[in-house]
Amino acid sequence: MKRWLHGWLLRRWYGRWPVWILVPLSWLFILLTAFRRALYRTGILLPDVVPAPVIVVGNLSVGGSGKTPCTLWLAEKFAAAGYHPGMITRGYGGHAKSWPRLVTADGDAHEVGDEAVLLARRSGLPVAAGPDRVAAARLLVEKWRVNLILSDDGLQHYRLPRAAEVIMLDGSRGLGNGWRLPAGPLRESVRRLRSAQFVVVKAGAGVPSNIPAGACLMTLELVEAVSLADGSRCPLSEFAGKRVHAVAAIADPEQFFAALRAAGLQVDGRTLPDHAELEKSDIAFGDDLPVLMTEKDAVKCAHLQTENTWFVPATARFDGRDDTRILSGLQQCLIRAMI
Repeated sequence: MKRWLHGWLLRRWYGRWPVWILVPLSWLFILLTAFRRALYRTGILLPDVVPAPVIVVGNLSVGGSGKTPCTLWLAEKFAAAGYHPGMITRGYGGHAKSWPRLVTADGDAHEVGDEAVLLARRSGLPVAAGPDRVAAARLLVEKWRVNLILSDDGLQHYRLPRAAEVIMLDGSRGLGNGWRLPAGPLRESVRRLRSAQFVVVKAGAGVPSNIPAGACLMTLELVEAVSLADGSRCPLSEFAGKRVHAVAAIADPEQFFAALRAAGLQVDGRTLPDHAELEKSDIAFGDDLPVLMTEKDAVKCAHLQTENTWFVPATARFDGRDDTRILSGLQQCLIRAMI
């Protein structure tokens, strides 16, 4: 039932019309969020203090828009530029009894969430998870002495001060039906795009309308597959022309399946709800064909028998012009924040 409802809502949200029965709740949501936003804009409520500048990578809509790959890309670039970055995330799907939590590469996704473990494993940098991102940021600075914090999501977490905002948009699904939650997928008005330092569109079938001029285009590259059994790697091209099973418990599984098909694979896709905890039955197909999954799903499979099972890392790429523009622009924001 949960899977059916999840799929039904996504189809309606990213279709043409809102979920009409939920429109009254959307108007209530608009009033409540506008009131909360106004409290911060007028100074009645103020962000807390964090002892390091923060860059927030967030989105307006529910679902995946490439926040985590973009956050990892920024972390790599700022580390190469001499910063000591750390990352924070909500820990969505985690069942820890206390927050915030420091996250390690061998962390338990059941405790701290799949995205948190992915960030730590992929980057090798300090990561903290918790619903209170201010507390998570303070923990990072206290334990690791980082001088830059990248927040994976948290655009609407106004208690978290930020030196800059990067808003992500999905190039395939755009802004959906344009309605606010729960009749549509939007958390905030499209006007919110104007306040961001950068808007980044994850490449897809099209480009969303109503985005500011100068938005940057990000592509996700799928280059290799990594064995869950022994960590060995092989080019994704080795699977080209072959039939494979693919499993995805992400916000838009079809994008993952489409990317594999574009690489020449014959894909039998199995869609699971976003952040679902994988069980043996989810990756069992009763044959000897390879099973491919996303890297976010792979961090939840340590307890499973994973013979002939692979994950496919997605790496963010920008062209040289946008690469330079984003990094130099964000560095200027950090300089202003420290003055």
